[in-house]
Amino acid sequence: MVKPSYLKMLTDSDVSDLISSDLRELRNAGKKLATHVVKLSAVGFGATFLQWIASFAAIYLLILDRTNWKTNILTSLLIPYIFFSLPGLIFGFLRGEVGKWIAVIAVVLRLFFPRRFPDWLELPGALILLIVVAPGLFASTIRGDAIGEVICLIISCYLLQEHIRASGGFRNSFTKANGISNTIGIVLLFVFPVWVLLLRVL
Repeated sequence: MVKPSYLKMLTDSDVSDLISSDLRELRNAGKKLATHVVKLSAVGFGATFLQWIASFAAIYLLILDRTNWKTNILTSLLIPYIFFSLPGLIFGFLRGEVGKWIAVIAVVLRLFFPRRFPDWLELPGALILLIVVAPGLFASTIRGDAIGEVICLIISCYLLQEHIRASGGFRNSFTKANGISNTIGIVLLFVFPVWVLLLRVL
């Protein structure tokens, strides 16, 4: 024989308890949401900001090498570094029609007016060509992936050890006049790949 089931009538105190517990849960969920939004925006802003710093540091080292502060480091490695670390806004702009026109002008000048084509434009011209003609695998996939960040980190490590060797030791790289500026520029190259790789690990 089936026992009859009785419905319990909710009293006013039960209803107020349920509503207050729901409000507590909503308040806790709102706090968690706000905390996560702040963390994610800080992380995203930090990564973007450091990407700009690293790109400008690489451009600074490229310019520095073309002036009277010449070093013996292999600055052509800064071209792939800039390719992988350039912020998306500038990269997309240079990959479009503007970059194509700049690349065409650079190629025409290099082919037909080689004596008028300055040496200091060789590496920037190579960078523009690389950005314009790079296949989607490099421009879209590897550039925004851990592989591109690891490449940037390897380039930074290699440039730092080459700079220390060219300066005559670790102490000279921080005490010579031209050594300090190059060292600061190379150390700034580390900030973006290290930060982004740490975020990937965490």
